[in-house]
Amino acid sequence: MSVKIRLSRAGAKKRPYYHIVVADSRSPRDGRFIEKVGAYNPMLPADHADRVKLQPEKIKAWLGKGAQVTDRVERFLVKAGLIPERPRPAQTKQHLPKKKAQERAAAAG
Repeated sequence: MSVKIRLSRAGAKKRPYYHIVVADSRSPRDGRFIEKVGAYNPMLPADHADRVKLQPEKIKAWLGKGAQVTDRVERFLVKAGLIPERPRPAQTKQHLPKKKAQERAAAAG
């Protein structure tokens, strides 16, 4: 069984509120979960103390058991100092001009 620490949406329409839960990766986003380990309220300002609430001892226990974190929850845990930041993959070069366009630009200027 693959266990993930992820967000589960709650709150009213256009008033999101998320629970940070430990759940089986196969269960639905807002469905069954194993344990609630925190909360996230995106409606609050970024510097507000209650925007992200975590239970560090429970999170560390689940990480020790091999739980994987989603990208958004990983950001919260890095900011709280619970896990180290992992290096991001290098940006692709798709945004650069292709070979012929570079040759034309070099010839023109």
